[in-house]
Amino acid sequence: MEKNFAEGKTILVTGATDGIGFATAKHLTGVGAHVLVHGRSKQKGINALTQISRAGCAGSADLYLADFSSFSDVQRMAEEIKRENNELHLLINNAGNFYKDRTLTDDGIEMSFAVNHLAPFLLTLLLLDLIKASAPARIINVSSSAHKMIKQVDFDNLQGEKHYDPFEAYALSKLGNVLFSQSLSRRLTGSGVTVNSLHPGVVNTKLLKKSYDLDGISAEEGAQTQLMLATATEMDAVSGGYFQNSQEKRPSDIALDEGLQDRFWQVSEELVSSYLK
Repeated sequence: MEKNFAEGKTILVTGATDGIGFATAKHLTGVGAHVLVHGRSKQKGINALTQISRAGCAGSADLYLADFSSFSDVQRMAEEIKRENNELHLLINNAGNFYKDRTLTDDGIEMSFAVNHLAPFLLTLLLLDLIKASAPARIINVSSSAHKMIKQVDFDNLQGEKHYDPFEAYALSKLGNVLFSQSLSRRLTGSGVTVNSLHPGVVNTKLLKKSYDLDGISAEEGAQTQLMLATATEMDAVSGGYFQNSQEKRPSDIALDEGLQDRFWQVSEELVSSYLK
């Protein structure tokens, strides 16, 4: 087996009970990693672990459950992970969803913004000390080329307060992923932790069906870019990049605006502040 970064490492993959998250978790377990499989449904999680076990993978997998629309659930899972794992070398923030109608979480946050951006933002910050202590380590945020739809951020409409368009809300949350990646990468300079984001391609998943009713590439194909970022030794020192088709690409201009990155971070931190204490 060819040596790669993931071999023998502890890795958390969110949204890993189906789609590209499951394909990612299965592959990483296959190369000898200890994979923490996150899901929302216990039954789907058990099914995912069963499939991984039947594949005769060299590594191991454990299940962690959390509903990303609940920040208290994200906090609980983070504490559970820290309690049960001494190391975390790789965090792949893969979970995401699409919401046709504007609905609010129990925290009063618009669902797209909460699940796709704030939940991984919160989870990452809660696990950051463990990740830094495990360095060299990597954080990979699954975004989307949809982030390029947003040409200007209206901070008075971050959660569709004035008007709600499901595609715009999804695109804004995916822009949030890139902004967070860029800002976190700068903050972690010299720590031994790299941060990169990516567009997986138009993947044939339940999210695609729910949003665009289109067919796309397979989950296995869609997982290739994040798997490259997770395993390639040549990525050891690469941070602050945005990738597509396993190649570094330029994200949107506003995604590279450091002022916007910092303001987005500040607003995000304020929205989850009670769960960071």
